[in-house]
Amino acid sequence: MDRTTERDSRFNDLEKMTVKEILKHINEEDRTVPLAVEKALPQIESLATVTAERMKAGGRLFYIGAGTSGRLGVVDASECPPTFGVPFDKVVGIIAGGDGAIRKAVEFAEDDDMQAWEDLLAYDINEKDVLLGIAASGTTPYVVGGLKMANEHHIVTGCIVCNSGSPVAAAAKYPVEVVTGPEFLTGSTRMKAGTAQKLVLNMLSTCVMIQLGRVKGNKMVDMQLSNDKLVDRGTKMVMKETGLDEHTAAGLLKEHGSVRKAVEAYKI
Repeated sequence: MDRTTERDSRFNDLEKMTVKEILKHINEEDRTVPLAVEKALPQIESLATVTAERMKAGGRLFYIGAGTSGRLGVVDASECPPTFGVPFDKVVGIIAGGDGAIRKAVEFAEDDDMQAWEDLLAYDINEKDVLLGIAASGTTPYVVGGLKMANEHHIVTGCIVCNSGSPVAAAAKYPVEVVTGPEFLTGSTRMKAGTAQKLVLNMLSTCVMIQLGRVKGNKMVDMQLSNDKLVDRGTKMVMKETGLDEHTAAGLLKEHGSVRKAVEAYKI
């Protein structure tokens, strides 16, 4: 495989650049990322479609990864319950080295090709579920091993990688390859590759949740009302849907706990 993510940056002598020059060149590189994602849209569509189908049938979505890739999966999974009101075990992010690796790197955790499957078994993963491996390089043993074991157990597998022709993509039934090329800082895949992975995760989880009926119009009607900002947003949504004044809408929202339930109760 061609590890384009490891190629030398097209910029050199970074330490001699001014702050303005550094920022300008990073921005130049970042602008190429959405174009790389666009090329992978057919792959993302296939993955999103099968994921929605499995989750509609009661399945769950699992993310596995190491380092930045693992952290991005954990972030996306953790944001699904407050955004879409799904249970906390509906989308699960697992990082090599355990939750402690979210804040502090765990040396060599990504090199164990059997650990991901052990981690997944703790959640009773089964053939109803979907497993998505996230690995910028496409070579992470933790991810490759997890995908291979999932395939053996007839679990739908997908991936997000940033090199073409990688072992991770070969192990996934629904690979998404977003080839982002060399980084501004050579080999630092937390930059363009990380941005690409985040964009794809945003697209995947949002698309799937819309397919699951967790959005009405363009609103997060099942969001958790976990702070004053969201309560205020929810109140305005109820006001718009019902025509109620702010005080009455806020009371209805508080009584029923979600925008969807408040509006449904009003229309009964």
